[in-house]
Order: sequence, then structure tokens, then C-alpha cells
Amino acid sequence: MTENGRQRVIIEGVTPEIDCGRFAAKRTVGDRVQVEADIFTDGHDAISAVLCYRREKDSNWSETPMRALVNDRWTGEFSAAELGRYRYTLRAWVDHWETWLRDLRKRIQAESDTPLDYQIGAELIEDAAGRAKGDDAQQLRARAKDLRTESDSIKRRTLAVDVVLHALMTLYPDRRFETQYHRELAIVVDPVRARFSTWYEMFPRSASPDPARHGTFADCEARLPYVAEMGFDVLYLPPIHPIGTKFRKGKNNSVNSEPGDVGSPWAIGAAEGGHKSILAELGTLEEFRHFVERAKEYGIDIALDIAFQVSPDHPYVTEHENWFKKRPDGTIQYAENPPKKYQDIYPFDYETEDWQGLWQELKSVFEFWIENGVRIFRVDNPHTKAFPFWEWVITELKKKTPEVLFLSEAFTRPKIMYRLAKLGFSQSYTYFPWRNAKREITEYLTELTQTPVHEFFRPNQWPNTPDILTEFLQIGTRSAFLIRFFLAATLGANYGMYGPAFELMESKPVRQGSEEYLDSEKYQRRVWDLERPDSLREFIALVNRIRHQNPALQNDWTLQFHPVDNEQLLCYSKNAPDGSNLLLMVVNLDPHYVQSGFVDLPLRKLGIEEDRPYQANDLLTGAHYVWSGPRNYVELRPESLPGHILQIRRRLRVENDFEYFL
Repeated sequence: MTENGRQRVIIEGVTPEIDCGRFAAKRTVGDRVQVEADIFTDGHDAISAVLCYRREKDSNWSETPMRALVNDRWTGEFSAAELGRYRYTLRAWVDHWETWLRDLRKRIQAESDTPLDYQIGAELIEDAAGRAKGDDAQQLRARAKDLRTESDSIKRRTLAVDVVLHALMTLYPDRRFETQYHRELAIVVDPVRARFSTWYEMFPRSASPDPARHGTFADCEARLPYVAEMGFDVLYLPPIHPIGTKFRKGKNNSVNSEPGDVGSPWAIGAAEGGHKSILAELGTLEEFRHFVERAKEYGIDIALDIAFQVSPDHPYVTEHENWFKKRPDGTIQYAENPPKKYQDIYPFDYETEDWQGLWQELKSVFEFWIENGVRIFRVDNPHTKAFPFWEWVITELKKKTPEVLFLSEAFTRPKIMYRLAKLGFSQSYTYFPWRNAKREITEYLTELTQTPVHEFFRPNQWPNTPDILTEFLQIGTRSAFLIRFFLAATLGANYGMYGPAFELMESKPVRQGSEEYLDSEKYQRRVWDLERPDSLREFIALVNRIRHQNPALQNDWTLQFHPVDNEQLLCYSKNAPDGSNLLLMVVNLDPHYVQSGFVDLPLRKLGIEEDRPYQANDLLTGAHYVWSGPRNYVELRPESLPGHILQIRRRLRVENDFEYFL
């Protein structure tokens, strides 16, 4: 038998709800959290519903009314005002007062109301008076008495439908038989940086302008104005720890190193320390802290790479030998991705009997760098580590430091990438580097931004990384780099690039068919000529200024693609959440030839009046175009500018031959 057969309301189809409430949805500080659900009951009674929410650390719930949409769909919202985790659920009940009032209005309209109808209403008001206190209770009792005793039908009707009475009744509903949704759902509220960020990756050891000298944190500080002028707000450093010497890799990933080879920063650990130590050539911990604070003065957050793997020289190997797998000959199993072998790296064994000790130690690595001013971490290959570990460690760290963010570097199968996001990763790398054609870009970005995936997966689009020099960029033309940058920076609110390789258009692979760079910084120091006249730095700075000035480019959820009658032209729009900043992007996907065509815009859906001209202002060039109707012509030359960023302004009026636009 059911627990209470008088609970007649059904609540189902709640959104956001990730995997039946198993995981939390994601928002950023200041967001409005909109919750929807299917809410209905038997028969024709009216119902009322509320959205209940609280910060996870609080015990008391706040409530906000929900409103009906169509087809038994209801919506409500609350503000994610603080960092941390929120809980929310829904409650609904058959509302006998609303039912009575709705039916009475119909009877009045049909002139079929009777004194008995008002007696029923008076009883409902008296019941509410019993739930009220003070003046409200007295007012309700007086209203019930008036409704019973008033003989003039006109006055009686006026009393019954009085808005003040209705407001009082709404405050004291009969919720004895309310239905509460059977789950408490969770929202993780992150800093705005989780939703909108612009990343720049560089190797500190290559920051020195002197080819004979290893880069230092002081050199990195000297590079901050350059990074800030281009408009980046996150500066990501590969591992800064001591590098092992056993099986150290040489230049271009050679298995044999030569004297002077610096090795891979991802081969972490040497006699002088491991994940909580700094490579001596870079500087001291105090100098690192100074670098972090100096970056903040430029509006830049420092992100560190966390790679949970060790070199054979790492202290963990001798101190915690049981954290690693042994082969039959007694040697420790090095990392492999057959046929590739990585003898300079030992992976952890997450099935070790001392898994709890391993987890605690790895958690302490994050805690160490948090204590030293770092709040953003890019995590290397998280998909090769145990999923339960990530859920535990991210949750624990964010309890104490809710502003900490994690970028998942997991170029793996979609379900695994999505699982990592559900486990708590704040942002995620995507397949964007390999999406070049119009159809595949449209389908993939639609999946990421217009399906339930967007509730938990925040994409971070990178056109290149130290591991990825795509075939498209290997074309080596300026237009190829401009196109991929334009797409990354305007399709995604979060994007990053590996520089200075990108702005200096590094395009040579180590061999044909490879996506590895020739003379990769992963294995050697490089000296970059940042003042090269062909650098893309000015165009990058311009686009990043536009991103910071336009809320439309600071979110992913408003992305819409629009038809163009040319497969080499891609058209899409973004808007501010409140609809106040409509931008239209058109990009030439062909790095070799001029492409032209007609874009076809859904004017009504975009809030543009179909019978009036509107202005399209190019934020890249300052050009102004007056468009009319849904179809308009565009032509793009890839060698100059790959695309338009058009701010759409509606025409308000014409006075004295002057047009006024909004």
C-alpha cells in the first residue's frame, strides 16, 4: 500500500537532473538556476508548486513559486549567489483554493454562481486562518464572515475575487497532502572563470631570451605583459617539478638523451623531490609565489599541470613501492600505449592494497599548491586514473576551497570524457582540433551546447596543444591559423592555445603523418622571437578584447547555427542571456580561396523585425552594413580576415534622414 494515498500530485521529468540525480549540474556565481518539471494530478483540480533550494551547508530550505508553462510543464528559478554546492527539490499539492477561485470565475462569467459556492469559499478561508498568525489570521476570519453574510451578489463577487484576499490565501496554502520530489538534486556553483576563460600555455624553461640559459620564474614574470596584452586571463604551465634522469627522453622524443638534454617535464621526480618540489633551474618556491602574485596584478590566474605519474627517480618509487605494479621479473611496469613505450614514466596502481594512502598523498599534492596560491589545475590524462578517486578528491578539495577549478585533458572516448565532467571536472578538452568541415563543427558544437550535455560538460576549445599539431595547421599558412583561432575564440566561451607556437604559426611535424611538433618543447628548450612582424598577436588581442566586451561570447548556451548556401562558409550567432548583445559570426573554412554566399537568418527568432532594416557592425574592422530581410550576401578572403563578428542592431526610427539603431 502506498505511504499516503492522498498525495495526488505527480512530479517527474525534472531538469536539470544528471543521471537520475547521481551527479551535480554546473553553474557559475550569479547564474539563475532554472528548473523545470512535469507536474500534474488526476481530474481537473488546480495545483501549486514550489522550487525548494538551499546551500548544502545550510539545513533550512528557501522556496520560490513555480509557474505553469504548457502541457503540464512547470518552471521556477533561484539565484546561485555563492560558490559551493546547492541542493534543490520540488514540492507540489492540489490547491483547493485555486480550484475554487478558478471555477467561481467561470460561474460568475456564466451568471450561474449560487450562495452555496461562496459558503464553500468561506470554509476554505477559515481553514487558512487556522494556519495563519496575528493580523493575517484576523483578516482571513473577517473575510470568511463577510463572504458568508453578504447578501448583495455584486458585492459578494467582488469580495470573493479580491486580489488582497488571494494574496493572503497564497501565503497559507493547505499543503497537508503535498508531494515532494523523491530526490534532492545538486548544483555545483563555480567562479565565473569556469564559464568564461581565455587560456595561454607556455613552457617556463623556454621563457629565457638567451639560448644558453634555462628559463626562470623571473623570465616568466617578464613575459606577463606580453600575455596580458593579448588578452589572456589564465596562464597555464606544464609541470614545474624536478625531472628524472633514468630513461630521460632526448630531443624529438628520442629514447636516448644526450648531455644537456632537459627531458620531458611530465617525467616527474628526481633525488631532489617530486610533485611538491620545483625544478631548481626555474627558481624557488618563494619565487614561484611571487610570480603567482605578480600575475594577479595583470588579471591573470596561474594554472598548473597535475600529472599523476612519476619518473623512475621519484622518491615515491622507493618510499611507496607498493603504489606501482610489478612485472614477473620484479621490475616496475612503465607506461605503455602499444606499440609506444614510455620507460621514463611509471603510472600509479589504483588497485594497490594501500589505495587509501595513495589517494591521501595525491590529494595533498593539490593542497600543497593551493596553499601556495594556485586555484586552477589542468589535469593530465585523468581518464587513465581511477574514476572514484577523481570524484572523491575534487569533492573534498572544493569543500574547503570552492573556487578551485579543474581542466580535464582527456582526448578519449565521449562517454569517458562526459563521465569525468560529471565526476567534478570544471572544464574539458574537446574534439574541436579535428572538427574542420561545416557539418562536423555544427553537429559537434550543437551536441555540446544544445543538449542535456551542457548541464555538466563545459567545453574548452584548443586549436593546438604541445601534443597536437593538426593536419589543418600543418598547411602552414597564416589563413589556416586565423581560421582555427577565430573558430575557437567565438564558438567557445572557454578556449586556449599553446604558444608562442600558435601565434608564430609553428607548423612543421616531426614526420609526415604525425601530429607531434618538430623540435617539440616537450623535450627541449626553445627560444621564440616574440617580435616577429608576421605574429598573430595583434589579431589575437583584438578578438580577445571583443570577447571581454561582449557578454554574447562569454557563454555557450545561446549558440545557434544558421544556413549559408556555401559549404565553405559557417554562420552562427550568440547572444547575452538577457538578449541584449546579439552577435553574428560568419567564417570562411577554406584557407586557400575567397568564398561567398547568402546567409539566411531566422529574424523573428533572433528578435529582429522582418519588415525593417537592421545594422550589422563588424567589430573586427569597424565596417557598418545595413541589411534587410533574412538573406544577405557575405564574401570573405582568408588571407586578410577569416570571418566577421557582426553586432546586430535593430533600427528604431528615422528622423530628418538619420537612422537610429539599438
